Parts: sequence; C-alpha cells; structure tokens
Amino acid sequence: MIKKTSCSQPQNRHSPSLPQVDVNSTPASAKEPLSTRMARFDVFAPQLATLEIDPKDGTANIIDDAAFEVLSHRDDVPGALGVREVKFLVTGADTRSPKVYFLNTKNQKYHFYFARNVLNVPLDNGAFNAVTYFTASRRFLAGTLIAHDNFNSLEGTKGLYALEFWPTDNVTVNFVQIAFDLISAAMPFAVGKLAYHPSGAVQEDLYEAEQVKFEAGKIRVVSTEEIFKNVDYSPLNLGVGFGRLRVIDGSNPQPPSIRDVVIFKTLPNDLSHVAGVLSEEPQTPLSHINLRAKQNDTPNAYLRNGSESSRLKPHIGDIIRYEVKPDEIDVRNATAEELEEHLEQQRPKEPQYPPADLTKTEIVNLDDARHADIARIGAKAANVAELRKVLRTTYVPAGFAVPFHFYDEFMKANGFYDYFRHMIMREEFQNDDAARGKYLKQFRRKIKKAEMPNILRDKLGIMFELFPTGTSLRCRSSTNNEDLMGFNGAGLYDSFTHRKDEGHIEKSIKQVWSSLWNFRAFEEREFYRIDHFTTAMGVLVHPNFDEEQVNGVALTKNIYFPEFGGYYINAQIGEALVTNPEPKAVSEELLVMEDANPTGGEKYELIRIRRSNLVKLGESVMSDEQLGDLIEQMEIIQTHFKMLYNSENDDSFAMDIEFKITVGGTLAIKQARPWVD
Repeated sequence: MIKKTSCSQPQNRHSPSLPQVDVNSTPASAKEPLSTRMARFDVFAPQLATLEIDPKDGTANIIDDAAFEVLSHRDDVPGALGVREVKFLVTGADTRSPKVYFLNTKNQKYHFYFARNVLNVPLDNGAFNAVTYFTASRRFLAGTLIAHDNFNSLEGTKGLYALEFWPTDNVTVNFVQIAFDLISAAMPFAVGKLAYHPSGAVQEDLYEAEQVKFEAGKIRVVSTEEIFKNVDYSPLNLGVGFGRLRVIDGSNPQPPSIRDVVIFKTLPNDLSHVAGVLSEEPQTPLSHINLRAKQNDTPNAYLRNGSESSRLKPHIGDIIRYEVKPDEIDVRNATAEELEEHLEQQRPKEPQYPPADLTKTEIVNLDDARHADIARIGAKAANVAELRKVLRTTYVPAGFAVPFHFYDEFMKANGFYDYFRHMIMREEFQNDDAARGKYLKQFRRKIKKAEMPNILRDKLGIMFELFPTGTSLRCRSSTNNEDLMGFNGAGLYDSFTHRKDEGHIEKSIKQVWSSLWNFRAFEEREFYRIDHFTTAMGVLVHPNFDEEQVNGVALTKNIYFPEFGGYYINAQIGEALVTNPEPKAVSEELLVMEDANPTGGEKYELIRIRRSNLVKLGESVMSDEQLGDLIEQMEIIQTHFKMLYNSENDDSFAMDIEFKITVGGTLAIKQARPWVD
C-alpha cells in the first residue's frame, strides 16, 4: 500500500496535478511512434543547449539572489512555510552536452509544459515522464531549488539553496553530479551555499550506498536533520498581532493574555489566547500551540534565541505590532488604541450560546451514541462513538459518555452558577489578569471539593463497576465548545487518569469539570463572546493507554501539496507527547502522498520529512505495517466524516485525529475532530 520506490512515472512533486495532455494539442511530431521520436531525439538534445528563451519563461543563468527572487515562487514545502523555489530542467542528461534551464516559476508551473511549449521538446506527457523520472536512462532531470534563507552553516555562511528531486525518485549520483555541476556554473553567486538534499528515504538510502562517489565528485550534501537543526527561523502561521511583548520562561506568576505577544523559552503545556507567539524551540504544525494559532488567526513562529534578538529585545515590555512573514518577523512599536482596535476587528460582534441538550439524564454507552449526540455529550465523545460505528471496534476504545446533564445538576446543586455570577462582577476580576487567574483557581478548588449529589454519584459508581476490575480510566473533557467546525479548542481543557487506588471516580470527573474554568479556557470564551453559563462539560471515559509504544496525531489531508491526496502524520516513541513535546524532543514527521499513476498495487508514496531524535539512528517510530494500518483507517474516517459534516464538495475538509500504538502493538484511534485552518 505504501511504497518507498516506484517504477511509475508520476508527475514531479514540483509540478503537481499535471493533467494528461490531449493529443490534439501536442505538436504533430509528438503523434509519431515513441521509437521514432526517441531516434530523432539523439540529434535534438544538443540543439537545446543554444536555445534562446524569453525571460518571462526562464533563463539559462542566474546572476545573483535578486535574479533568483524574480524567478521564484513562494510555496510551502515539507518542513518550511512560504519558501522561495525555482524549478530547473536539465536537457541532454544522457549526452556530453547537457544544459540547465531555470524556469520562471511564477509563470511556468510545470516542467513538462516548459519543455513542450518553451523548449519545443517533441514529446507528449507520458513520453516525457518516461525519460525524466524513475529510470536509469534519463534524457531530462527535473527538480527544484529551495532557498532556505534562514539556514546557518557551520562555516558561518547564511542561506542555503537545496537542490531537490521528487523525494521517491531514485536519482543516482551520476545524475545528481550533472545537475549540481551545471547549477554551480550557472549560479556562481551560490557557490558554497548550494547543496544536494536527499529529500526522501529512497534518496537517503542511495546517498549512503554511493557516499564515496558523492565525496569524489565534491557534491555537498545536506540532510533533512541538518536543515532543521541549522534553520534559525521558521514561520508556522503567518499573520499580524498587536500586544505587549513578554518573555515567558516558566517562572512568570502572571499568565499571558490576549493582549500579550509572547516569547516562549520552552513550549508550554497549556496556552491561553494570546496576540502572538514566538518560540525558542521548534514546533510542528500539529502542536497544540499551532492548532490554537490557526484557529485564532494568531501569528506564530520559531526563532532561535528570540528573546535575545536585536529586533525583539529592545521592545520587551512595549506594545508592539508583530507580523510573521515567510522569511522574517516584522516588529514596530504600537499604541494601545491600535491594540484594542485590532482585537475588536477579530472578535465576534454578538454573544454566542453553544447548544446544550440537558435532557439526557443517563450515562451513555459509546456503542449507543453517535455523532448526532454532540449537543448531549460533546463532540469529542460523540465522534469517538461514531468511530466505533465506522471502524472495527478493536481500533477505538470502548467506554461511556457522562452527559452535560450531570455537570449542570452538580453546578446547580452546589450553587456554583450564582457563585460565579457574583465573582465575575468584581472589578478586580474584570480588570486584573493576575487577580482573575487567582479567582478562577479558587473556583476550581471549590468544584473539586464540592459534594456530588447522591443520584449522580451512584450512577457514576455503576459506570465504574462496568469496567474490568483494576482498570485505570482516562476521563477526558467533551464540552459543547471544542472539537467543532471552525473551533477546535485544542488544549483548553484537562483530562485526568483515574487509578484503581483513587477511590470513587467522582474525584476525576470533578477534576475534568473544574477545568472548564481554567484561565486559558475562560479567556478564550470571553474573547469569542461565548456565554460561560451555557457552556457545558461532558466527560468521555475509557480505559487508559499505559506504556504505549507510539503516540501521534495526523491529518487526513496533504497539507504541503493539496493538489495530491494524502495524509500528514506526526508520531513519537512511547509516551513522549507530540502535541505538547518535552524540551528538545523532535517527533517524526511523515507525508503520505497519493501516487498520480500507481503501479504494482501501491497507492501511496512515503516521504519522511523528519526523523524522531528519540529512536536509534536510522530507525523509524512506526513500522510500514503500522503506517499502512493507520492510513487505511484514515481513508475511512475522511470519507465518512466529510459526509457527516456536509462537506462533500469542500476539498479543504480534513479530520485531525489522535492515535496510539498500544503496549500490545495494535493501533488505537482515540479522537477525531474537524481540522481548523
């Protein structure tokens, strides 16, 4: 199902979704038999070396970085957002007179069309692919140059031009040598900054096998790990924010708020709604920080030693305008009026009242619930119940959903709604972030200590007894304002594990309920004008996953090349979290791309963007069999939920899932929610 090599001729990664060419639109010579065209091509290749082309189409030389900029197109590639790329095409790769052409990538999107329409190559799409990709007898080399402008080499040079081919194309050293030498000669300003980047597992293996030849040919090679390690700036969510610039190092007594632009020295386990984020540790697109940034349209970037940056340090403590751009951040002083005006532009104009159906008075077995029960038990629980309907139940944890009714009855029985109404009216609560945080902490403490009405306590006890004796249970938040279309609420609320020696399960249920009143959750609702009193907390209860082999998150979408179907996966060994990683921990990043022309039964190509630093060198977090199993389930999830959310015609729709490989080596899918971008 997943391949690392291929004998097919898919379109080049940098020419996505290239359609098959209508024979009526091709040159007359392209209608000749392939054998005749190939014979004529031997005399055709040398002619290309002297062909003059219009600058709007491309050039044979790039004199400086400014000229590279003119030719370049901004694109997202695995591991980098909005980088500059210039495509190149080498002609006559099997002759003694090869020639390189650089496409004006703003105007020329596809290698094949450039070859046919600009260079007058008399081949149709299929014939061109046959002598360009996945073959030992190539006539053309089609690739791209990626400008990593924030790369810092060990020699102290700034910037890198990475020479890349389609990641699963088995490009051998002799062809890399041709491209590297031609590009070096045609881009003399880039000498010392040009390097071949084996961008997939196939090319990494070839490099290891032919390393001596690479060294003999003086081809500089840069690994994916080296690129990530030496890039000192990486944008994750472009945008603009206004707020007071603060540095958070874990010792700050006052949590950040919507009026703060925050530099995090280490990635936080939880994050309230802020005006902007800059981290001194790398992030992944599926970290909770970036999920929240995308939901809230918050500018988010990684900058090594950001708190010491000459662009930022002078502004610490000041109100600033903070912009995350593809190549850099932009900072200037701003006024309090600009800050408030920007916030009001982002906030909804009217109050929002999340629906809560309180009529469900009994705890619900997940096998008796569905996606349609969101208003009674919350999206998290309802979607897990739905997963058990569409996947084999061995893939999805069994359990129960404690409905909103229980939370509401508990709050009313203890007078907590009235208590909170009085608390929220205090001037100190409304005007002082630190004081508001203290009041909310006191409120959570009261909830945890309050008595549970006997009728609710008895029903929770019966639920607990239905699990096998000694089972540790995971109690997870399932509110009516998270895991929704357009609002994921990632990381807003807390989950707790109830161990067998902790007594009655009401303890952990109340802990989950109390998390509705976290500072970060309150601030998020307040910003979006979500009514606090109609917000309700359900609880999803299922066996806890102890000592899992792998944990991960994945998207049923190809986030880097949306023209191709596929999936994006972050995975990490053991219990080291992907969503809230430990300092310095790097998770494995995988891109699974649908092959445009699959042969031999393989449907997908695997691109390993980054390897985990918690496994042995060369090893992977997940086996091919485990990946194949996961992808099969993701196919089902995408198709089913796309229909449930009435998004059949929305090509951008995707589901964000969380999964485990259990201690027994089996796949478990524990969450599915709509992707918010």
